[in-house]
Amino acid sequence: MTGGESPSALIDAKIAGLGDWRGETLARLRALIREADPDVVETVKWRKPSNPSGVPVWEHQGILCTGETYKTYVKLTFAYGAALPDPSGLFNASLDGNTRRAIDVKEGAAIDADAFKALIRAAVALNVAKGA
Repeated sequence: MTGGESPSALIDAKIAGLGDWRGETLARLRALIREADPDVVETVKWRKPSNPSGVPVWEHQGILCTGETYKTYVKLTFAYGAALPDPSGLFNASLDGNTRRAIDVKEGAAIDADAFKALIRAAVALNVAKGA
């Protein structure tokens, strides 16, 4: 990958490069994020020699969430997850911190699309309110 590629193209390449359930899962979550917030901005952060593809990040007046892939799960970390309502209990990781919360999605796990999109919308509303 060259340094001139758009963030969306870098995320496309990351998804394609995974070539397994993790890529499919990240693609599905990405689509839900875009459905929930058509104005979302995709970026890629923390690119380095050990991780040249970097970490996909979705932003709207600040970071909404990041999408990291590991061998046994895909992790969506919400920058201000601790401040978000989660009535469906999607957050299942990073629950001890005062700021972030995460959703670890393991192979074969179902994600409640409506609850996930509500979480994205709540993150957008929080960021917009903070910027107001």
